[in-house]
Parts: sequence; structure tokens; C-alpha cells
Amino acid sequence: MTQTLGLALALACALTTNFGFLCKQRGASAAPAVDCRRPLWSAKQLFASRLFTIGMLIATGAWVFHIAAMALAPLSMVQVVLASGVVLLAVMAERVLGVAVGLRQWLGLLLTAAGLMLLGISLPAAHGAQSHFSVGGILGFEGALLGVGALLIVGPRIGAGADHHGAMLAGAAGTMFGVSDVALKALTGVFGAHGVLGLVSPWLAIAVLGSIVGFYTSAKSLQDGEPVAVIAVTATATNVSGILGGLLVFGDPFPSSIVGVVTGVLAFVMVLIAAWLTPGPGRAPALAA
Repeated sequence: MTQTLGLALALACALTTNFGFLCKQRGASAAPAVDCRRPLWSAKQLFASRLFTIGMLIATGAWVFHIAAMALAPLSMVQVVLASGVVLLAVMAERVLGVAVGLRQWLGLLLTAAGLMLLGISLPAAHGAQSHFSVGGILGFEGALLGVGALLIVGPRIGAGADHHGAMLAGAAGTMFGVSDVALKALTGVFGAHGVLGLVSPWLAIAVLGSIVGFYTSAKSLQDGEPVAVIAVTATATNVSGILGGLLVFGDPFPSSIVGVVTGVLAFVMVLIAAWLTPGPGRAPALAA
């Protein structure tokens, strides 16, 4: 019953997250470009947009659903349910943004959702919230995610195509949100064991750091990239980071049969192909509120 409630909250989070992202995209595309050298000024300009502020308020509500879901269900399963929201992303984009979604992007979105759901099917059932972890394991995993995110942010400076920088920033933002999710999952376990005193831990600081870097990176990606691609890549990177975190850090069970392993590998291949199909180059259009 507890896990079911957690997964229901994850589904509510998926729906509200995508709608909040679409509102933020409209607001961010009309705001001045995010400048990492002036973070406070950039935040002020973003929040001066009414739609961006509305999107952030919706995202805050989704974040509450997310925290509650992670406290009640295994992290990998929560992330798989969150992936289901990407199915409605294209429909919501057409209705909210008036964006024409091409066949390639439809295929990418459907392949993303199918791959992540297939991955969920391949994972054995977990019992309990699975909040136990080792300090060395979580530090190594978080360090690896931070490294991947940093490489994606500086991609054009090390030879990657500048025309896809929006999608790369979206991947970095999703990875940073993944850093925050893993730290928050650890925090729910510490809080459950030690109460309020558990909040005085490095995991809270890591979660805040991941959220702040993810906020600015995501806003910049919404300005530089195509809306549907950016939102889909951000969500996919967050989901994959969370699923891997659940398996590698919190001990969510791996598939034990050959069929399960092959299914899991196939699911990750599908997600990688979808990540290649979905992005499109070009700056996001500045739409009126």
C-alpha cells in the first residue's frame, strides 16, 4: 500500500513537472539570456516573467510530490513512473505552446517512454523504500554525475557542436537534478533514522547545490534549445540518473535472470536512441505570454 501511494505521487509529479516546464519555457524564452557571471541578475530577470514564475510554483508543487514519492517507494521505480509523463509532453506542447511536433520527435518521445517503462518491467520488485546506502558509494556516484554534467555544460568549448548546445545543457540540467534526487533520497533515509537532526548532513548541501546548478542550466537550455527536445532530454537525464542511483547506491535489486538482463540492456539502448532522435538544433522561439 505504501509503495502504491508513492508511485501514485510520482505520477502526479510527472504530469505537473511537464506542465511547469512548458510554462517556464515560455517565460524563459522571453527573458534576457542567462548569464552565469551574474546569477542573481539572471534569476531576477527570469522571475520577472509571470509565466516563468507560475512554472516555478507548479514545479515546487511537483517537487513536493517527488519528495513524498521517494520517501515511500524505491528510487528506481519512482523514476520509471516519472518517465511516463513524457508521453503527454508532445500533446501538452502543442496545446500550451502551439509548437508543431515533428515525426522524429514523436518517435523519440515514445521510444523514451517505452525504454524507461521496459526498464521498470525488467527490475525485480523491491520491498520497502530502499533508503540505505554507503557513504563511499554515494559520494563516488554523485562525483561521477557532477563530472558528466560539467562536460555537457562546456561541450562546445571542447569540440562538441554548438548548434546542439541547448540539448547538451538540457542533459546537464537533468544530470544535476539527478544529483539532487539521489542526495534527497539519502536524506529521507537519514531523516527516518534520526529525525530532524538528520537534516544536518552533507546530503542536504549536495541536494541544494544540484538544484541551484540545475536551475540555471535548465533555464539557459530552455532559452537556447527547441522546447520539446529540451524538456524531454532534461527529464530523460534525470530519470536515468535516478534509476542508476537506485540500483548502484541504494541497492535496488538488479535483474537476476538472463531475460531480465537482456531486457534492461535493450531498454537503455532504446533510451540512447531516443536521446539521439529527439533533439533538434536551433534557439527556442520567443513566444508571447
